[in-house]
Amino acid sequence: MGQPLRVGIVGTGAISGQYLDAFARLDAVRLVAVADLDRARAETVAAEQGVRALSVDDLIADPEVDVVLNLTVPAAHADIALKAIAAGKGVYGEKPLAATLPEARAVIEAGRDAGVRVGCAPDTVLGTGVQTARKAVDDGLIGTPVAATATMLTPGHERWHPNPDFYYAPGGGPLLDMGPYYVTALVTLLGPVASVVGAASHTRETRTIGSGPRQGETVPVTVDTHVTGVLRHESGALSTLVMSFDAVATRASNIEVHGQTGSLIVPDPNGFAGDVLLNALGSGGWETLAPSAGYRDAARGYGLADLAATPRGTAARANGDLAYHVLDVMTSLLASAEQGAAVTVESTCERPAAVPLQDAPQAV
Repeated sequence: MGQPLRVGIVGTGAISGQYLDAFARLDAVRLVAVADLDRARAETVAAEQGVRALSVDDLIADPEVDVVLNLTVPAAHADIALKAIAAGKGVYGEKPLAATLPEARAVIEAGRDAGVRVGCAPDTVLGTGVQTARKAVDDGLIGTPVAATATMLTPGHERWHPNPDFYYAPGGGPLLDMGPYYVTALVTLLGPVASVVGAASHTRETRTIGSGPRQGETVPVTVDTHVTGVLRHESGALSTLVMSFDAVATRASNIEVHGQTGSLIVPDPNGFAGDVLLNALGSGGWETLAPSAGYRDAARGYGLADLAATPRGTAARANGDLAYHVLDVMTSLLASAEQGAAVTVESTCERPAAVPLQDAPQAV
């Protein structure tokens, strides 16, 4: 086994805990330092993990850091990524790759020019849920894929999140917040997207915070909170996407994939596992497929470990080009909704390599 990738985390908010829990069982990565604008928060995490708490600039410059794990808010993703790349570091970030497509393009181009690797969440698609569904598609269990549906309907995050402002500001909304999980899963299952057509709306001008010290405070809504559209994949398959903070509940599957000879129900792409159901033509009903692909017991951080386990010159699965294409699909969908016309998705990407059924990635 090779040496682990030495990781420095920028941003020690709530999501960092999930990464730290996963790191405890991943031999491919080793945490060496943390940083946060809130120094006290970084020092608390550093003490718990037995690592150093540094300033953001010092962490990025530190020679013991191989890759910067960027867990900042979306508006800061590009800035931190570009600084890390300029320092010769690899970078792996939370989704989306950047708040805007031009910023994301700058990150990809800088990484390519510097010869460093860029990775990005979501890595949920590397678990047994989506990967078992992908294997069913690849093995021909549903015949030629024809269509898919992806549905996420909730009343909005302000009910439980104590600081939900960014969900309703530019760069937020249900599509850019939750869409990366669903669109990344659709690209994993059916390949890249060639064009989109969409529509969008919002029902309220403000939202009321439902918990925490700001409970009862209102925040302005400046983005669309219900987005729907059709994605035309390069393969010819059509995916219907519905992302909403305006609905109460739904009984629709998170994702369904339909082929000429069968249909699949795919588990929540915001999780790593879950049952995959197959209804083959003439079978008479749904059957649960045993996990047959993906990382077992995966969690946030497995995408970074997968990058560490991927030889240089070979694309890691949760790679920057995929994240850029997913962001391009989503921003094209919003542009289509604004223009009232279909929009061509300018970028493309390689469908990520499948994950054979296995435990954690091992460093190379």
